[in-house]
Amino acid sequence: MAVLEQENGVAEECQSASRPHVQSADGILDCVGQTPLVQMRRYLEESSVELYAKLESANPGGSAKDRPATRMLHHAIRQGELAEGATVIESSSGNMGIGLAQACRFHGLRFMCVVDPHAQPQNVAIMRALGAEIVRVERQVDGSFLAARLQRVRELLEVTPNSYWPNQYANRQNPIAHLNGTIREIDRDTGGDIDYLFVATSSTGTAQGCRDYLRRHRRNTKVIAVDANGSVLFGGSPGERLIPGLGAGHEPALARDQTFDQIVRVSDIDCVVGCRRAAGREAMLVGGSAGGVLEVVRSMEANLRGKRCVAILHDSGTRYLDTVFNDDWLQSALGTNADEVEARIGSPALSSTEARSQ
Repeated sequence: MAVLEQENGVAEECQSASRPHVQSADGILDCVGQTPLVQMRRYLEESSVELYAKLESANPGGSAKDRPATRMLHHAIRQGELAEGATVIESSSGNMGIGLAQACRFHGLRFMCVVDPHAQPQNVAIMRALGAEIVRVERQVDGSFLAARLQRVRELLEVTPNSYWPNQYANRQNPIAHLNGTIREIDRDTGGDIDYLFVATSSTGTAQGCRDYLRRHRRNTKVIAVDANGSVLFGGSPGERLIPGLGAGHEPALARDQTFDQIVRVSDIDCVVGCRRAAGREAMLVGGSAGGVLEVVRSMEANLRGKRCVAILHDSGTRYLDTVFNDDWLQSALGTNADEVEARIGSPALSSTEARSQ
């Protein structure tokens, strides 16, 4: 019997040794990054503009926020700030919450996410499916839902033992995730030759990380930061905003004193127009902030002739089917309709925009 077992063991070892190596990711978080760069040939009227989209929806959690979510947690674990059995608490309009819910579930950590009424129901459902506990604030503080969410986070930290706040709004690992990932990938795929980079801003982590990389490597790329009408970023005036993940009602620490080559503000309707134009012309479902970014590119296309441009598109339109792509929502929330949006799709972009250079 012993001889037979030994022979079987040798046979199994030989069989294992002869099997080909499997190329695979080491867990779902190893899939974060290396998102595709896709040329958009139909979105603009000016054919001489090279427009490429960085599709961050290809991250496993579905957005650019997967990058800082994963990096912030890994850094906290390495630094000993986040121990086994801890509770992670964060404020999010949706995508960061999903990224953190995924990373926390992977590491066996409890996660509590504070959201407000503007959070997309589908995003909240995804977070819950990944084990997140949802805490909802219903009233603004100082005219801002972000301020209300942050106040609730601080309250939860005080009453929750062994809790940790990644604080995406002040954590330097947020822009570093994009410096080491997003823009490095774009730079590699374009050979370092980009004339313009267009990126939505909220915490400003993506825009900062990209700008810092480009400056360090002495690229001549102009970084265009896309903000929302009604956002207080960059000295803006507060106002109602319905598209999540674009702009801020309360200035995050990361955003203070930040400068970019140009800042362009977009309305909620501009974002809807961009999303629907991308769906109609490129067969691409892009998220709300991405629609705004694309419309900023379109508004500048006369000055972009012969230029190479990259637009970072933060998430997918599949999470906006009940809002941006819903005609009833257009009427009830924005006071417009599908015919008016269709007319804007064929008209000059950003008729309601405010823009300024720094």
